Amino acid sequence: MPRDPRYDLLFTPIKLGPVTAKNRFFQVPHCNGMGHAMPLAHAAMREVKAEGGWAVVSTEECEIHPSSDLTPYVEARLWDDRDIPALALMCDKVHAHGALAALELSHNGPTASNLYSREVLLAPSHQPSKYGYPSQARAMNLHDIRQYRRWHREAAIRGKRAGMDIIYVYAGHDLSLAMHFLQRRRNQRTDEYGGSLENRVRLLREVLEDTRDAIGDTCAVALRFATEELLGPGGVELNEARDIVAMLAELPDLWDVNVAAWYNDSMPSRFASEGAQEPFIDFVKKTTTRPVVGVGRFTSPDTMVSQLRRGVLDMIGAARPSIADPFLPRKIEEGRIDDIRECIGCNICVSGDMTISPIRCTQNPTMGEEWRKDWHPETIAPRSSASRVLVVGAGPAGLEATRALGQRGYDVSLAEARRELGGRVTRESRLPGLSEWARVRDWRVGQIGKMDNVGVYLDSPLTVQDVLDFGAGHVVLSTGCHWRRDGFGRSNGLGIADFESNQRVFTPDDLMDGRWPQGRVVVFDDDNFYLASVLAEALRRQGCDVTYVTADDTVASWSVHTLDYRHIRVRMAELGIEPIVSHNIERFQGTTLVLENVWSGKQSDVQCDAVVSITSRLPDDQLHAGLLLREPEWNGAGIRSVRCIGDALAPGLIVHAVYEGHRYARELEQDVPSGVPFKRHFHVGNEDGPLR
Repeated sequence: MPRDPRYDLLFTPIKLGPVTAKNRFFQVPHCNGMGHAMPLAHAAMREVKAEGGWAVVSTEECEIHPSSDLTPYVEARLWDDRDIPALALMCDKVHAHGALAALELSHNGPTASNLYSREVLLAPSHQPSKYGYPSQARAMNLHDIRQYRRWHREAAIRGKRAGMDIIYVYAGHDLSLAMHFLQRRRNQRTDEYGGSLENRVRLLREVLEDTRDAIGDTCAVALRFATEELLGPGGVELNEARDIVAMLAELPDLWDVNVAAWYNDSMPSRFASEGAQEPFIDFVKKTTTRPVVGVGRFTSPDTMVSQLRRGVLDMIGAARPSIADPFLPRKIEEGRIDDIRECIGCNICVSGDMTISPIRCTQNPTMGEEWRKDWHPETIAPRSSASRVLVVGAGPAGLEATRALGQRGYDVSLAEARRELGGRVTRESRLPGLSEWARVRDWRVGQIGKMDNVGVYLDSPLTVQDVLDFGAGHVVLSTGCHWRRDGFGRSNGLGIADFESNQRVFTPDDLMDGRWPQGRVVVFDDDNFYLASVLAEALRRQGCDVTYVTADDTVASWSVHTLDYRHIRVRMAELGIEPIVSHNIERFQGTTLVLENVWSGKQSDVQCDAVVSITSRLPDDQLHAGLLLREPEWNGAGIRSVRCIGDALAPGLIVHAVYEGHRYARELEQDVPSGVPFKRHFHVGNEDGPLR
């Protein structure tokens, strides 16, 4: 299909200093949980982006010196020449597809940890380390500043030797010394590097000049700069940023602009829509003649073209959209807009870095598996036989299994008991702020709709006998789960007395089925992620007086891994939802809810008309259990295998269900290695030994 001419502008080359990008798609730096520890996996992941049409493919943060050690987080590293080969792997893979490779150099100063290197933290002025480590950073003297400039210059030269085409100077996200010198709250110096804005900009200017002098003959120099920290006078503010950009306007070859901190830059879709950063960065292109790239979780080509035509940006930056669909540029170029796997803004990708584990994506189950499982986001092995497959349940696991099996060429029948597709995705996407999550359903339904070898049957509950009579060679059960009503969960291993029979106790399923409580409602969160705060918001918007209770010490504690936490707290405060933490439920009688402090044991009463209990779930696995009981009949019915997947096997997040559906489809009738089912990195010999 030919490309829509409206999008031609996206595919015009652009000069970035001494190099040229083939189009306007720029994968900006993003973390991935692999970094220096898993260079083969990291290179393969970046290669897929280049293959998918991104003109520039960047690393994540790259530590330039042991005093910028980010342990336990696993980022890129260029401490000395021994780190060059790992990054050269990525460059070679990216260059093979005609893309440019970019390197984000960083020294995180007081926001590093140095837990591995045991070096003393460095900062513009004496101050505590940012992330709660019981240590302080010492104030850099002029010798330290000269050393820092040398480390940065040497790392830039190593990056050039590795094959990088673009070298970043990093002054964003509250994660780099260059930015820390700009911040009044971190820089209380009285010498030439402190006080006035011109003095606070001095180090950033010097590092830019050093970098251009070191590698500017063949590499472009990019400046990543946060124009607003949303912290008031304690942070970089927009008016001050205008002056900083004016001071440095022509020094870099490329401006990469965003907001800080990371939780504001990569804000979940629940709290920010596509293109939300425009008001904070649209002035930059008016101030410099250099190209400007920015982000906004762009997935719509119309929005992208608008950004270019209106003079907001010269290049479309993306991290999360490039994770959800590494082939987004190519699909636009080939006129396959409907095939774009759009980012849903759930930030599960962020959780990989936060939990020090390889990156994953709710929309793209191949993300992070490119090397270790040889999974490609667009290609899959053809079917191994003419067997028919019956998929029971059209939630995220069933839809993905159906789609991928159909792509392999299997004859697939998808039976859904309800009158709509999507399962929990459809139900949850109707809740406040989660509408974009419906893209998990919509993309898969759209792809399935193009397949003549897939049949979809709604309003079709199946019995064990129905499955035996169907005549499918393989049966996969993705029948979902339901929320428990008895209070059983992390904090109550025996449940909560009389909860199950209490008509004033509601579950998330009740609310999503349209059965809402009224009056004074306590939301009991023993799940510790997003759902309790979403339901609390929904209840508040319906006029309920809502109190949030959790036995945990913080609200929605796991949401810190997806950058939701601060926004959840702000939203709850705006809605007047009072949180009570470190309290468990002892009992609920009449309209009296008895709470118990988990540390002191002291009890207190809360008057309420209802409790919404968000604790744990049970698989809807009755069909699977029934089929197992009748296993002797499988052969006569032509059934070769029966598998239970997704929430029907073990309730989890949507990302887990999509992954399990994809894995089932990939592995059906394939030779799967016994033991460890994926490749691992091994460093053989001494520390200078080869990678394999």
